[in-house]
Order: sequence, then structure tokens, then C-alpha cells
Amino acid sequence: MSNPLIAASRVKGTAVYNAEGDKLGHVEDLMLDKLSGRVAYAVMAFGGFLKMGERYHPLPWSLLSYDLERRGYIVPVDRETLQGAPTLGRHQFDDDDTGWRDAVHSHYHAHERKGRETPSDDDRLSGDFR
Repeated sequence: MSNPLIAASRVKGTAVYNAEGDKLGHVEDLMLDKLSGRVAYAVMAFGGFLKMGERYHPLPWSLLSYDLERRGYIVPVDRETLQGAPTLGRHQFDDDDTGWRDAVHSHYHAHERKGRETPSDDDRLSGDFR
């Protein structure tokens, strides 16, 4: 991949798959931390038909890995884990508090970067800084 950068507007609508290759949904939005400048989480639309009955799951950004062959993101999450996962209403995407965000990361056993430290070149090259 010659350029690892992508505009946030192009991420929206990108498919999200589990490790087995099953399509789970698509990225509905990205939530950015205004102070650190990092992506806090991706909001994945799951289920429903023609936007009716869709559920919105915040997924820690650290869980998403881009797959060039599938042209989508892979997450180490199965449908059962999603069934019990925290969800958001469409109007709640930017309602956030640290406790709630910690609960989301805890549900998926994912870490969240704290603070406003500048990423190192090693972080950027490893893909750990997302």
C-alpha cells in the first residue's frame, strides 16, 4: 500500500467483516477525540434493512484492521459478542463520557490510548496509531 492515509468521508460505508469473512455491517461514522486528534471509535451499523432496525455499535478503532483483498475492515468480533455489545441511537453518536467509552473498550477487551502524546514513528509504521 503506497499511501496508508484515507479521508474520513471515504471510510463511511466501508464494509466490516469478522475474522471468518462474514459481513457484520458497515462503518456509519467515525468519532474523533477533539483534544487528542485520535479516532476514538468507529460507529458500525449492524442489522436492519434499508436503515430500518439498524443498530449502531461503537467499535474501538484499535480493533479495526483494513483488508486490501476484501476492501473492508476486519474485526476480531463475532455476532454473539455484538448482540451483547453497547449500542447507540442515531442521535447519540457524539454523546460521550469517559466512563461510557471505557465500558465500550472493556466489552471488546481493547485498549485505548490515553493522553495527548505525539505518536512515535514506530507507532505510525506499525499501524498502531489509528
